[in-house]
Amino acid sequence: MTSHILGSKAITDRILCSWIRCKRKAWLDLNENNQKKIWSPHRALQLDHQHKSVEEFLQNSPQRGVQGFHRGAEEVVGVRLKGVTPLGLSIEGHPLLLQKIKGKSCWGAFSYIPIAVRQGHRVTREKRLSLAFWGYLLEQLQKVEVKYGLVISKGSNGLEVEKIIFTTKIKYELLDSLKRINKDISKGDPPDLTSDRKKCNLCSWKDFCDKKAAQEGDLSEVNGVGAKRKNLLQEVGIRDLSQLASTSSNNLSNSLSKYGEAHQRIASQLINQARVQINLVPKRLAEKMLLTELKFAEGVLIYDIESDPDAKHDFLHGFICLRRQKNRKWSLANAEYKPILNFEYDNEEKIWKKLKNRLKTFKNFPVLHYGETELRSFYKLAKRQGESEEEIKEMTIRFIDIHARLKEGWMLPVSNYSLKNVAQWLKFRWTHRRSNGARALLWWRQWRGSNEIRNQKSKKLDLILEYNKDDCIATWKVAEWILSKE
Repeated sequence: MTSHILGSKAITDRILCSWIRCKRKAWLDLNENNQKKIWSPHRALQLDHQHKSVEEFLQNSPQRGVQGFHRGAEEVVGVRLKGVTPLGLSIEGHPLLLQKIKGKSCWGAFSYIPIAVRQGHRVTREKRLSLAFWGYLLEQLQKVEVKYGLVISKGSNGLEVEKIIFTTKIKYELLDSLKRINKDISKGDPPDLTSDRKKCNLCSWKDFCDKKAAQEGDLSEVNGVGAKRKNLLQEVGIRDLSQLASTSSNNLSNSLSKYGEAHQRIASQLINQARVQINLVPKRLAEKMLLTELKFAEGVLIYDIESDPDAKHDFLHGFICLRRQKNRKWSLANAEYKPILNFEYDNEEKIWKKLKNRLKTFKNFPVLHYGETELRSFYKLAKRQGESEEEIKEMTIRFIDIHARLKEGWMLPVSNYSLKNVAQWLKFRWTHRRSNGARALLWWRQWRGSNEIRNQKSKKLDLILEYNKDDCIATWKVAEWILSKE
């Protein structure tokens, strides 16, 4: 690969954010062909949340550009800030929003502070350093120290505002990071794959890095190997998937014993998982029946929820009702998709009545779901609606977590046991190739923010329902595979 060395180009706030998330991402953003990136709905969701938070924060329309400073505008946007670090590194930032405060600067008896928008429930290192980065650049422009910035976020309880003080520690961390960034992005080859590849699901370089991981047999490809465990395996001399698969269980257990019992106990499991992934043959862990509840069941309900976590709003409870045929076999030809859409945030009482009625109508049907989300959300909703523990237990005793049952009885040749991964291994394909929970959420927010909000038969809603139905079918496909092995 021909290297594109940064040279005299400025380190931007975007490069800083990419580097904090993943050193490799920062290098790829600068040097790799952007056509190899994939579109990620997470970026669109972040921008949507950012827009709503800023809109909630602003009292008046902000002024644009440096002229806003000269006019003493209350808020300013659209400013490009340039500066230099003590080591002579050129830096450049595009702050989201700048707010006027009392003080003194080169423009008069006022100065400005930067404002950032928080994603999630806490201020991350990325957000703190981005804010400090803008503050550092702003100091050089307005000729006065910037002592703090604000982090805002619109949540279910309204706008939250948090002050971030630019301590000596934060300023040192920022300058040290910029020095290290310059070193990393100036190399001829990209950094190694990140140890913590869970974060890769949010990245537009995911497919590109997945291919590299698969080609190299990276340890992060082994289910059960996260960032910490990967480092421990490397410390005891295990470098890749094939080496892990060929290792003796006793030898690895002894080698990992110095790191604690938990790592020692899991040695055999990791080796077996690696062997399954290399041989591409599932391994049975338990001879007992895993889905005994379905042996005499007349039918099942397959349950999947779509949620907006920021708003704490489960906007869709999707069900497939699947009845057993007269010949006692199962067929999706008999499946009926029965969604319950929750259009409003304060509509829980009506939704709860519909859910209870759904379970009552099919009172002898087990409820299949994949993962903990459905049971946890159902339980919390029941508690908020005043149901007793006894009543809740009577309803939830029918819930069967297909993910948990699968993990209890089988090892599969997959790098993780998400519904997407397992169902795709079983050759199931979603109607829309790149659809996922994040994209369904984006469609939901786009519909809510559009002129179609009064139209409950919009294209966006159709896409959400189609995706949710596919998730229900995928859950059944996994259950069906387990049943075929009983």
